[in-house]
Amino acid sequence: MNLLRRPQPLRGLVPAAVLLLAAPWAAAQDPHLARNLAATCANCHGTNGNAKGDMKPLAGLSAEKIIAAVADYRSGNQPATIMHQISKGYTEEQIRLVAAYFAAQPARK
Repeated sequence: MNLLRRPQPLRGLVPAAVLLLAAPWAAAQDPHLARNLAATCANCHGTNGNAKGDMKPLAGLSAEKIIAAVADYRSGNQPATIMHQISKGYTEEQIRLVAAYFAAQPARK
């Protein structure tokens, strides 16, 4: 062990910076990201957006309509029990991904 060697503080910083810069690119490349984000909605809105009971189904709705509804929950314009809190936990990009995912799902007939 060389006790006279100077510490190199930037040595570990460079790989960490590269990983941080690559993270958004890697997330955009994940073909299952939209499905994985949408899975968090399954408890209330059903698997693939086909809700049961009194819950609103999301499957087959236009992405624009879903995005508008989430915006209404976020702003408080639409009353909700929990959606006003849940909607604030996602970025705009994540909401667009989830909306597109549900829009592409076939509605139950």
